[in-house]
Amino acid sequence: MDIDLQDIRKYFGSVKANDGISMHLKGGQIYGLLGENGAGKSTLMKILSGYQPADQGQILLDNQASTFQSPAQALNCGIGMLYQEPLDFPPFKIIDNYLLGRDSRLNLDYKLVEKELNDYFSHYNFELDLQAFVDSLSLGERQQLELIRLLAGGAKALILDEPTTGISAEQKDILFAAMRTIAHEEGRTIILVSHKLDEVQELCDHAFVLQKGRLVGEIDIPCPNEKLVEMMFGQIPERSDRAPLVMDVPKLELLDLTISTYRLRVEHINLTIQAGEVFGLAGLEGSGQGLLQKACAGLIKPESGVILLDGQDVTQWSYHRMQAAQVAYVPAGRLEAGLVAGLSITEHMILAQPEHSFFIDWNEATDLSDSRIEQYQIVGKPDTYADELSGGNQQRLLYALLNSPLKLLLLEHPTRGLDVRSTNWIWDKLYRRRGDGTAIMFMSADLDEIIERSDRIAVFSGGVMSRIVEAKDTDVEELGHLIGGSE
Repeated sequence: MDIDLQDIRKYFGSVKANDGISMHLKGGQIYGLLGENGAGKSTLMKILSGYQPADQGQILLDNQASTFQSPAQALNCGIGMLYQEPLDFPPFKIIDNYLLGRDSRLNLDYKLVEKELNDYFSHYNFELDLQAFVDSLSLGERQQLELIRLLAGGAKALILDEPTTGISAEQKDILFAAMRTIAHEEGRTIILVSHKLDEVQELCDHAFVLQKGRLVGEIDIPCPNEKLVEMMFGQIPERSDRAPLVMDVPKLELLDLTISTYRLRVEHINLTIQAGEVFGLAGLEGSGQGLLQKACAGLIKPESGVILLDGQDVTQWSYHRMQAAQVAYVPAGRLEAGLVAGLSITEHMILAQPEHSFFIDWNEATDLSDSRIEQYQIVGKPDTYADELSGGNQQRLLYALLNSPLKLLLLEHPTRGLDVRSTNWIWDKLYRRRGDGTAIMFMSADLDEIIERSDRIAVFSGGVMSRIVEAKDTDVEELGHLIGGSE
């Protein structure tokens, strides 16, 4: 399918999210859509996928003007979008998830559906059990199911939003092989929205670059990464260096800790993190590192063992009590767990304060919002709702809500979906917190980030913390083997 975007404009008040964007995409090609956070990528793809209408401009599909008011209408026209978080129902089986929205008859033909699904799985080398429940699948497997649903729904063009975040290297290879088949062999159009330039180089045929809501350039791939970075930012951003700052003072101690939920059990964790240390947690999603962070934040009560913070037993403390003890937790789900849709930046600032009075001083709260917006370079105003911000600006808001000082900072995927300049900027802010003794424990699906940013790394595999390694003495290949269960 050929796609023409002509003079697409979308405004949010005075903010020009898309300011006259025009581009032509041919069938059988894989396109990268690049730009720093807030450049307008997500807005443009939401317009193309029917999530929201444009204020001006038109969309041509195979030279025919097309309009759609919902993602379902867009899919009927051949446009499907694979989101970072798959749109599925975890308590249902794979086959039932596939049927949702595909068949509205009262009596469902399961045998026909099984054959259809198995044909798709075989064609794209996916290995999924039709009777498995979705909540037992990895993120990569859930993506595979969602991809099949879109193709079965008639998608001739696919939009993939940061599809490799949180999936294993093996699943990424399977996904990329499927994308090449879908585009180069089947003639469909694929748009890859990503900040991972190496993946754009590996997969894409051509790239479009947005900057401040405008299309500033396009280029054939492969090309030098430095050229892409310069197009995105106007210059090559300087990287921040991390000077070692580990104080010989235990900040967090875990003694024979066991954490258990109905889906996963993590046993006998013994670990000490020093003041000023950056400690990384490496492992596939669902391997246990997320449970560990939630236990340290007071969100999950350990089954046994002891958690010490500055030598004090905090094992059974609640999340709010841990917050009062200067422990902060930044979840990966920005709107799902970190922010509140429908509340403004100012209202978030009020809620985040460690102490509250009966009456709210709105002038003081607005001044605080203005200060944090400037300090954290958030593209928004005090009365901007959190769900109106771009993903990168939501991430910046999460960090703007953190109080000082902190004893322990727990981070889930701290730079997920951020461009290289925003990533460096966030880590520079985090490094500055170490001077007052803050210990930082973070998990990330990006092994390069784990190695580059950590002092030490704990490796998780299948619910077991298998090893602790010095970041300076390991590499991505070794970490990958350890995560896979190899010694």
